[in-house]
Amino acid sequence: MKLVSFQYRERVAAGLLLGQQVLDLGAAARAAGEGAELDSMLAIIRGGDAALAAVRKLAHSAAQHSAPLLPLSALRLLAPIPVPVRNIFCVGRNYLDHVKEGYAKAGREAKLPEAPQFFTKATHALNAPDGDVRLDTQLTQLLDYEVELALVIGRTGRDIPRAQAMQHIFGYTIANDFTARDLQRRHDQWFKGKSLDTTCPLGPAILLRDSVADPAALELWLTVNGEERQRARVGQMIFDLPTVVAALSAGLTLEAGDIIATGTPAGVGFAMTPARALADGDLVVAGIEGIGELRNRIVAVSARA
Repeated sequence: MKLVSFQYRERVAAGLLLGQQVLDLGAAARAAGEGAELDSMLAIIRGGDAALAAVRKLAHSAAQHSAPLLPLSALRLLAPIPVPVRNIFCVGRNYLDHVKEGYAKAGREAKLPEAPQFFTKATHALNAPDGDVRLDTQLTQLLDYEVELALVIGRTGRDIPRAQAMQHIFGYTIANDFTARDLQRRHDQWFKGKSLDTTCPLGPAILLRDSVADPAALELWLTVNGEERQRARVGQMIFDLPTVVAALSAGLTLEAGDIIATGTPAGVGFAMTPARALADGDLVVAGIEGIGELRNRIVAVSARA
């Protein structure tokens, strides 16, 4: 099952994606007399097993009785969690070929990380699946892309054992970790160059954990103006999903609704010779099989004005 957050007229709600239609879960729950709170994605996540059971019951009912559905074309899909619980957690340098291309660009011998390298993107970086990505040329001349599988945490926990890590995942979505590489180097750390407003499109849906038999087999890809730049499988990660969750939660409480972007494969623009920056008007499409695609247009500040 795939869940979405959407805006329909003045209403912002959570829905179940059924092909080219969406079931408004909150409205459907009230009509069916369900006690679970299903009006927002965070309410569903925090509602735990009872909320998911109600969603599955409504999905079955919709299939059997042709419940009123909203056409996808009439909605605006939002980031699945429109207002994040807190900063978006991210893992840096988590695909071998991406690590190698970075060292090769610098003319140095590759050295693999010994532990997951974590940073965060600020909450205002969050963007819709089809949202414009702001390019401020006074700040950066080297805006880059990074397609990533993102985890949504479903159960709060700290010091989560690796063997239990997958049970804390609610589902999977797509993140594009747009990065101002020159700003990153200027400040000699990752946070600033990765936290500019609009630089974390997320979505278009959350694919529930139990809908994926083997997340390591998922393929992810990215194109710029139709040209393929990135393609890999999740199983090519250096640190797999259970390791990421266990390492991040060591001494640090993960909350239901937290988002973790798990790293990007090779093919980023800065590692090319010469480096290829994103420009005003570029269309960046990031996809993961079974989840969908993000389609984001780069828009320069001057063009927007």
